[in-house]
Order: sequence, then structure tokens, then C-alpha cells
Amino acid sequence: QVQLVESGGGLVQAGGSLRLSCAASGSIFSIGDMRWYRQAPGNQRELVAAIAIGGSTNYADSVRGRFTISRDNAKNTVWLQMNTLKPEDTAVYYCNAGIRKWGTSWTIDYWGQGTEVTVSS
Repeated sequence: QVQLVESGGGLVQAGGSLRLSCAASGSIFSIGDMRWYRQAPGNQRELVAAIAIGGSTNYADSVRGRFTISRDNAKNTVWLQMNTLKPEDTAVYYCNAGIRKWGTSWTIDYWGQGTEVTVSS
């Protein structure tokens, strides 16, 4: 089985920083794009940042310049460094990755359980 496990959420004051981690484990042959989404209460889940296996990145306009996504392909891990946090960044953050398992020829989207980030004003 394949799992994505996030960590690093918490409570921080506006202007502060947090670093989220997401580690994939299990019978993994390869991982394609890795992404961070977030969902605030009453809102739809939105894409925050994405990183391809080669390292190219994409960010939501609301976080560009403040957040940085990175990955270590050898460790099957993706991080989200969040700086200059704002109250509107408060949400549950989810890790997502397209993963191909050993013995298969297709990619499946997997999700982590989510980690809560609260930014106080």
C-alpha cells in the first residue's frame, strides 16, 4: 500500500513561518508531480503549489513569493516552506502526488490526511 503522511502544521502569528513536510511510503515505483492543496472552512480545496519530478514549480497567485515548494526524489518527500504567513492562509493543507506502484503501468493520485495551519492576526 502507498501512504502520504504530512507533518509541520500548527498555530503561528501573522508574519511567521512554517514548514510542511509530506513523505510518501510503500510500494512506490515512481512519483510524478507532487502538490500541496489547502481547504479553508466553507471554501473549496485549492491548489497552492506544485512541483514536477524535474523540479519545475507552479504557485497560486496568492502565495507566490511567500511559499516555496521543494522535493527530494530519493526520499519521496515534498516540503512547503511558508513565509510571511497571513490569516487568510489558515486552512487544512493536503499533500497530493501521482504515484506509480511497482508492478503497474498506471499512475494513481494519492492524498495525505491533511495538516492544519492556523495563522492568528
